[in-house]
Amino acid sequence: MEQRFLNIEQAAEYLGFSVHTLYGWTSQRRIPFVKIGGRVRFDKQKLDKWIEQFELEAAANPESLRRRAR
Repeated sequence: MEQRFLNIEQAAEYLGFSVHTLYGWTSQRRIPFVKIGGRVRFDKQKLDKWIEQFELEAAANPESLRRRAR
């Protein structure tokens, strides 16, 4: 059975950010987390949904991007 809740070190490794960054984001309420027994835990499913909100769609016509960039 796969582990659903991650501690801060596991979440940092899963997301590719430092523990320091995650502590900052939790204090600013920028990332979803729960407190269980006074300890910060991250729900892997909610982290995946959180990541999805930053996903950008690829351009349909990459050539049009080159023309706009000039």
